[in-house]
Amino acid sequence: MDNYLPMSGFWFTLALVNAGLAEQKDRSRWSWFLISLLVGPLATLMIVAWDRPDPDRERLVLNLPWTRLDRKEADSQSRTE
Repeated sequence: MDNYLPMSGFWFTLALVNAGLAEQKDRSRWSWFLISLLVGPLATLMIVAWDRPDPDRERLVLNLPWTRLDRKEADSQSRTE
């Protein structure tokens, strides 16, 4: 029980470091901070091992037939504003 405070400090610091690492890999800093609070060093391993998200894949998702209409509506609304 004596190690509770130093260990929780280490866990919190690791979560902050993981948030910075996640941001460098174009991932959500806040989400990875929260994930790191739960799983700690395992989150560090996941952030380091996974590649950056592929921007082409995001474009594919935006070009799906059911999202294309929404995208056109959003573009037309942003032009009128």
